[in-house]
Amino acid sequence: MKKLINDPKAVVEESVEGFGMAHPDLVTVNTSPAFVTRKDAPVAGKVGLVSGGGSGHEPLHAGFVGRGMLDAAVPGAVFTSPTPDQIIPATLAVDSGAGVVHIVKNYTGDVLNFETAAEMAEAEGVQVRTILVNDDVAVEDSLYTAGRRGVAGTVLMEKIAGAAAERGDDLDAVAAIGGRVNSNVRSMGVALSACIVPHAGQPSFDLEENEIEIGIGIHGEPGRHRIAMESADGITDRLLEPILSDLDVKQGENVLLFVNGMGGTPQSELYIVYRRAAKVLAERGITVARSLVGNYITALEMQGCSISVLRLDDELTELWDAPVHTAAMRWGV
Repeated sequence: MKKLINDPKAVVEESVEGFGMAHPDLVTVNTSPAFVTRKDAPVAGKVGLVSGGGSGHEPLHAGFVGRGMLDAAVPGAVFTSPTPDQIIPATLAVDSGAGVVHIVKNYTGDVLNFETAAEMAEAEGVQVRTILVNDDVAVEDSLYTAGRRGVAGTVLMEKIAGAAAERGDDLDAVAAIGGRVNSNVRSMGVALSACIVPHAGQPSFDLEENEIEIGIGIHGEPGRHRIAMESADGITDRLLEPILSDLDVKQGENVLLFVNGMGGTPQSELYIVYRRAAKVLAERGITVARSLVGNYITALEMQGCSISVLRLDDELTELWDAPVHTAAMRWGV
């Protein structure tokens, strides 16, 4: 294992510390317990947005803390849910009296720990709403979940719900916007190689030299099937078809097309995938009105990518376009 680390047990602590040092104008890092808040939190009169999960998916979630997205992010150990004693103070830190929305990826540990934290925060007088992200169409149940996994659609939800909160929507309205995003986004991923969790020191799963895993999870969970390596266009078609079928996108509709890198795939290859997906959508009479390409929710150094399609309406498009200023996403400011 070759990684730019010191102590495998200190990876998250040192990474979060470095993140705070790199972006002191945007965030404040709390070390004990670990969580990250936007510099100006809590923002008076504004609904707070909190998300989090296991580390190893950077820039998710801390990279999306700032104006127009999250108010706080809670990093767990690598591929491990944060604990309630992290989530509770993060929630309290961003509550201005307007309430807090928790954005939670559908993994058992995340769901249980955020649920416990929400109950404790409400006992402290904070109103909390929870939005569950379960956009992965690859498998219905997995090693970590009951139901579908929450994957790259999380990024789109954090942006759009964050914009709703920034414009002044109340607690229930922000939660409703998040629910609309979740109902209208589907994702699916592929792995060309495994990643190595620092404290484990070995690949998280085994793939033969010419094998790929279709429908992989962001922690290396098994997908739909393993096949021999094939062309980028062939892989793209295998990911896109189940997405479009499940989402039931119709001719004439507008969508956001998101091609996300898993951490070890060059941007040039992601654009080859995007090229094919955009062509397929155009052939079906579906308009790609907005796009996003890059590494936004990764799995350490895993080679591979995911495709997400979000059905857009005028309001969701407006919220996507709204200004955002975070370490990993910035426009309109």
